[in-house]
Amino acid sequence: MSKNKFEKIPVGVLGATGMVGQKFILLLAEHPWFELTELAASERSSGNRYEDVVNWKQGAAIPEKARGMVIKPCEPNLKCRIVFSGLDASVATEVEKAFAEKGYWVFSNARNYRMEADVPLMVTEINPDHLELVRHQQRKRRWTGAIVTNPNCSATVLVLSLAPLHRRFGIEAVQVTTFQAISGAGYPGVASLDILGNVIPFISGEEEKIECETQKILGTLEGDSLTLAPFVVSAHANRVPVEEGHLECVSLRFKQRPAIEEVIECWREFKGVPQELQLPSAPLKPVIVFSERDRPQPRIDVWKYNGMSSMVGRVRACSLLHIKYVVLGHNTVRGAAGASVLNAELAVKRGVLD
Repeated sequence: MSKNKFEKIPVGVLGATGMVGQKFILLLAEHPWFELTELAASERSSGNRYEDVVNWKQGAAIPEKARGMVIKPCEPNLKCRIVFSGLDASVATEVEKAFAEKGYWVFSNARNYRMEADVPLMVTEINPDHLELVRHQQRKRRWTGAIVTNPNCSATVLVLSLAPLHRRFGIEAVQVTTFQAISGAGYPGVASLDILGNVIPFISGEEEKIECETQKILGTLEGDSLTLAPFVVSAHANRVPVEEGHLECVSLRFKQRPAIEEVIECWREFKGVPQELQLPSAPLKPVIVFSERDRPQPRIDVWKYNGMSSMVGRVRACSLLHIKYVVLGHNTVRGAAGASVLNAELAVKRGVLD
């Protein structure tokens, strides 16, 4: 596939009117490799101009290119080969399967296929080799296309901070408590009378996703077989009255306790394949370390580094385990649409779609 700026790759968005779909449109509107050519959504929206039916909730205006585009049904007859899925989990299973069967590459934010053994669950800096699972997926399912997923938003924020430490020091246990923004619940999401001035200490399915997806992302691929990371994860998930940005308090136990200075150095040195390849959406540094004692904070820091880095602070010794720290990430950018776009960039750059 050509990445020449004069021959952009046509792409589409499934679930284009939803919150994640809207974020996809913003990220793709001026993308140097991808040309947004197709928008698809439910039957209720299809046949209408995008600006006439979308309940736009982004801080920036609807991109001019998308305004007049006519929404199509979520059926595999779109004029593109790559589609980004912001579909709700209630419909994603069959729709994404239909597209993959027809030769489309589906880069999905939905949870439905994440834990399937032959489906890559990708954080590009951490497990780019897992992209090879698509070959097994295509053989096993007899698909000419493929499904590639990105993790749950909280898991993404967490694993970017875990991966370099696990590689160098060997993690044995993870305890994480999340404080998750209301945008993670979509729109209309959590009722205002429930969340204003309140914390809701339950998010359905969230803790389980953090615990199991973390182990898969940090697992080891040998041939067509993926071995989960050999450490336990315990998660508490809370919804808080913050618009954007998931904050997480993390405690870790290692095989051998590292010094705090070694941990910080490990994060600061960490780079991955997206940085080496200079992919368009890749942050310059996947993990940013704050020295201020009260940072990072969602309101101040969430949009820094284009929303694509995990930001770490308050790194200190833990009296129960070994170290503890706070990490913040943008839940709808790096934790959702931005992650899918970065996955697609890696697939294109490595020629796996050819």
